[in-house]
Amino acid sequence: MTYEFEVPLARQVDMAFRQMEGELKGMTAGTIVLQVRNDTVGKFGIRHLPVDLAERRTTGDVKPDGLTDSSIGELRKAAVESIKRKTSWTHGEVTYDFGVKQGKLYLSVTFESNYNMANVLFHVNNKKLGKRDRSGEH
Repeated sequence: MTYEFEVPLARQVDMAFRQMEGELKGMTAGTIVLQVRNDTVGKFGIRHLPVDLAERRTTGDVKPDGLTDSSIGELRKAAVESIKRKTSWTHGEVTYDFGVKQGKLYLSVTFESNYNMANVLFHVNNKKLGKRDRSGEH
């Protein structure tokens, strides 16, 4: 499917993070997941990690410091910069594992590439057949 305009993947990542800002605010740990297909962000969301439960037990009922507007901006910028390094794949999943400890943001990024075996086999068969159809006729 071709569109009149294409939004760069880095801009799509920025847009996804802006969409999730409200949910991210106050979180102390989690994983942000972006599913990419044909250089387009499809599904995205947040896996909440209940890390702060252990911290609440040790600090009483006081909620530990979580993501602020400033740290969410820092997280978004790091996500956009990391996606700019993505090369040579168009399908996969990007996960951003984050945690806030003593007011400091920690982030880890994982890129997972996905390939479709049907596409691989199609290309292999075409090379073997030398542009002939499956019956072997020219």
